Amino acid sequence: MRIGIIGAGRIGSSLARHFAGIGHEVVLANSRGPETLQALVTGIGGPVRAGTVEEAAAFGQVVVVSVPYGRHRELPAETLRGKVVIDTCNYYPERDGHDAELDGDSTTSSEKIQAFTGADVVKAFNAIYWEYLRDRGRPRGDPGRLAIPVSGADEEAKAVVAGLIRDIGFDPVDAGRLGEGGRKHQPGTTVYGAELSAAETEALLHAA
Repeated sequence: MRIGIIGAGRIGSSLARHFAGIGHEVVLANSRGPETLQALVTGIGGPVRAGTVEEAAAFGQVVVVSVPYGRHRELPAETLRGKVVIDTCNYYPERDGHDAELDGDSTTSSEKIQAFTGADVVKAFNAIYWEYLRDRGRPRGDPGRLAIPVSGADEEAKAVVAGLIRDIGFDPVDAGRLGEGGRKHQPGTTVYGAELSAAETEALLHAA
């Protein structure tokens, strides 16, 4: 699969390493330009290269968005329209600036990213500590395997993302649709940042 990753911070670079490690072609981009990513790409190795944000968006059959939520309007919306986009973002008003709609809980950050891009947005990888994502992938059936909540409106898009999660050593847990599901694994929820199995995550999401 061709995967574009926009954002080369801790989550984005960890996913680039995982996806390239299982043979997916990856184009990794940040806001500062591909020349700033050469050392990282060399360190990851395999089928990964640096590109511009536009190149990553155009290249990916699936595109990971791992940027501060407050900068989501810098994304190349026309290029992302209709694509499967994995949204790893979280809204932090102290970093992103206050958004009245999000502060009032009339919508969610993922819904706003979907509205802006017109993509099939699937929220995932936002609730896991980056160190766990980097280090805690385990084979299927391993009792130490961690869960990653997933929410989205399009079932086929969710299935694609769930497959990627399984392949890199974690268990996807369906939290529901993008808005109602996303609210269950955003900052401040019981599963956010928690070290949980799939069964434990399902129980907490159901209770929410």
